[in-house]
Amino acid sequence: MPSDLMLKTMNAVHRGVLKLTGNRVGASFGGMPSLELTTIGRKSGKPRSVMLTAPLQEGDTYVIVASRGGDDQHPAWFLNLRDNPAVEVQVVGKPKQHMRARIATAEERERMWPLITGRYKNYAGYQKRTNREIPLVLLEP
Repeated sequence: MPSDLMLKTMNAVHRGVLKLTGNRVGASFGGMPSLELTTIGRKSGKPRSVMLTAPLQEGDTYVIVASRGGDDQHPAWFLNLRDNPAVEVQVVGKPKQHMRARIATAEERERMWPLITGRYKNYAGYQKRTNREIPLVLLEP
């Protein structure tokens, strides 16, 4: 599984590539839009930002996957938004917006998971690597 240092390094590189190319490279991955999610740290109380992809969008709602590459631990950003669902989201090339994050209900996940894994097989592989059910998070305006 990726270490925290590796994840932070990948995020820094992603931000750097976006900045250097004027958002021409890194704005999407495999057809998924990139976004920067800012949560409030559950321990520090400070803003924490991470670059993610949104494999599904329904209207103005972006759906993100708390996979952490199939690790047995939830990503820190997921724990932060679980404790404080008020988040800030910036889809690459669009203005920042305040949103509310919520974990998909069992029914929503049951409907959305096959849509996501049907398009992006890596998520199915991540689920096979872990015993935890990988949560889906809805980012709503």
